[in-house]
Amino acid sequence: MTAVDQTRTRSRTSAPPAADVRPVPFSRLTLFEWRKQLDTRAVRWLFVVIALLTAGVVTVTALVGDGEVSFEMFVSNTSTPLAMLLPVVAILATTAEWSQRTALTTFTLEPRRQRVVGAKVLTAVGSGLAFFAVAVGIAAVAHLAVITFRDASPDWALGAMTAGMALMIVLWMVQGVAFGLALQSTPAAIVVYLAVPTIVGAITMLVTAWADVWPWVDLNTSSTPLIMGESMDGTAWAQLATSAAIWVGLPLAVGIWRVQRGEIKTS
Repeated sequence: MTAVDQTRTRSRTSAPPAADVRPVPFSRLTLFEWRKQLDTRAVRWLFVVIALLTAGVVTVTALVGDGEVSFEMFVSNTSTPLAMLLPVVAILATTAEWSQRTALTTFTLEPRRQRVVGAKVLTAVGSGLAFFAVAVGIAAVAHLAVITFRDASPDWALGAMTAGMALMIVLWMVQGVAFGLALQSTPAAIVVYLAVPTIVGAITMLVTAWADVWPWVDLNTSSTPLIMGESMDGTAWAQLATSAAIWVGLPLAVGIWRVQRGEIKTS
């Protein structure tokens, strides 16, 4: 009788069979990464800064001059703070695995590291597009305000400038994740992301002999016609693709390689 009771006790407390253990769904992993991306004190303060800058830009744009500002111009102006600072959110969320020492927990719960990288990229792009939609909404309210209170002419047309800004926000968000994965350090990734394009931009203005080369290697130079709403021919798109491969694709490839091959430590 005692042997039978012990057998029943072991059967009740034993681990479930391997067939009942299911992997973490990618949708749940994505939602978890999204929460980690948005639910930190540093990111909340960054959102406050973005909101204040956006409010200041909208106010100045609406009040300065005669108020004849198109809806698309408002969209461009409200998107500028996002383009500058929102990729830092992607950097903070990515490097938190190492700066906050959560990588061991993350990759223990999901050993397939490429799925974690995919979730980080997807949430970064989703956040960029979501906040861009908010910027478009703010621009619509601002344009309606100048029509109502400053007798401006309605101009609700959206064109290449808006589409170009949306595409570049997606690229910049992926670039933030790429720099975070490649460097795995919050200060280093932020400094490189903010400083290197500025330095390269200064060099492009000084070294005029390479004026035909810079659009092929500098993302800011190749993306300027796109975000300004200018016509993009085949050469311009090729320049954008090449510079994006250098500044987005290459760091992302290095980051994925480091995550896949690197040793995950607690400190």
